[in-house]
Amino acid sequence: MLRYMLIRIFNSLLVLLAIITITFFLMHAIPGGPFTSEKNIPAAVLKNIEERYRLHDPLWKQYIDYLGNLIRFDLGPSFKYAGRTVNDLIRESFPVSLQLGVVSIALSILLGIPAGAIAALRQNKWQDYATMFFATLGVSVPSFVLATLLIYIFAIKLSLLPAAMWGGITYMILPALTLAGQPTAFIARLTRSSMLEVLAQDYIKTARAKGLSPFLILYRHALKNALIPVITYIGPMAAGILTGSFIIENIFAIPGLGRHFVTSIYNRDYTVILGVTIFYSVLIIGLNLIVDLIYPLLNPRIKLNGKQGE
Repeated sequence: MLRYMLIRIFNSLLVLLAIITITFFLMHAIPGGPFTSEKNIPAAVLKNIEERYRLHDPLWKQYIDYLGNLIRFDLGPSFKYAGRTVNDLIRESFPVSLQLGVVSIALSILLGIPAGAIAALRQNKWQDYATMFFATLGVSVPSFVLATLLIYIFAIKLSLLPAAMWGGITYMILPALTLAGQPTAFIARLTRSSMLEVLAQDYIKTARAKGLSPFLILYRHALKNALIPVITYIGPMAAGILTGSFIIENIFAIPGLGRHFVTSIYNRDYTVILGVTIFYSVLIIGLNLIVDLIYPLLNPRIKLNGKQGE
């Protein structure tokens, strides 16, 4: 276990370094800079600002300096938010995206897995057709369309929930349902297809022949193996939801991390672009590592070296 963890951490650091390097040089290859769009700034003032942030240094030196600061977990100052650092922006905005993301992930899992399991157990019956209809609808409908529909029904027509802003639990319901829509549909489809494959295995037929109850067969023998593809999908899905969807955050006026990521690209705010990209990458790498460690718990035959026991 320890050897596997060390190898994965080392490989993850190499991947993270590659992401940082590619993002850094591609970002600086784009014409213009963080202050080129500013109006009515004298050339002398603009020069002083760029010297303050060391934008006149050779690109290789800026890269080495950035890596040195990154080792100290310093993501640098924001070029567009005066007196603010990237660490401050992430510290302030990520808790909002985290709250919304945790609720959305919980809804996706609690709704998607049971729906997919029921569809598999009732294959070619109305429960199966209804589940697949809504799953296909959830995959096909864009999130901004779903958000608009939910706002129209629950905020405008029924006046049950607030349409936008961020303040309490009631403000979280509509954006959480919107964010959970597509993942729930994917999880339901994955669970159904995986469950059908598992239910056709010989050991399931043997368990039925022994007279085990359908619930025991489902819980003890089928569900754990059927969840392996679902867990694989949940890892990157959770990272994407936790870092925030800028479309949903813009529609519902939520002050999350996704908003800073998009505005930083428009503003050429190099440090914010890099900082959010690194933060997002660390989440994906970390969650994928957790997923790999969960595999043996679901199926003890799966070893951490990628082989299955006999």
